[in-house]
Amino acid sequence: MLRIVAHVALVAGALALGACGFADSRAPVPEFMRIKEAEQPAPEPPPDVKRVVREQIDVVFLNTSYPRDVLVALPHHEVRGSGWTACVRAQLTSATGSALGTQTYIVTISGGKIIDRRRAEIDDICGSEAYEPI
Repeated sequence: MLRIVAHVALVAGALALGACGFADSRAPVPEFMRIKEAEQPAPEPPPDVKRVVREQIDVVFLNTSYPRDVLVALPHHEVRGSGWTACVRAQLTSATGSALGTQTYIVTISGGKIIDRRRAEIDDICGSEAYEPI
């Protein structure tokens, strides 16, 4: 019986001491027991949206849509993440050859590359942006 109690006490003590090693940076334990917070990477400088879109236009628009009068807005830092977003507008043609008119997309740029694009929606800020030709 004494042996079982001793084993339980040892296991409980080991668990208690082991838990101290996992205290986060805001835990009420001494500083040396806290996990250090990861350093945030330095924010990326704003990309040259005109150059990026010009060089990667096939990522934003299909070749068969024959984009013309391509315009870009200034980039905005992403709310979540380290990349940038920018609005891109162009006159497009449908697959059947009929004019689609002006279409607006939001591109996500990270590391100088377009990593995502989506069609802009009404509640996006693209309607109030100032655009410049590429």
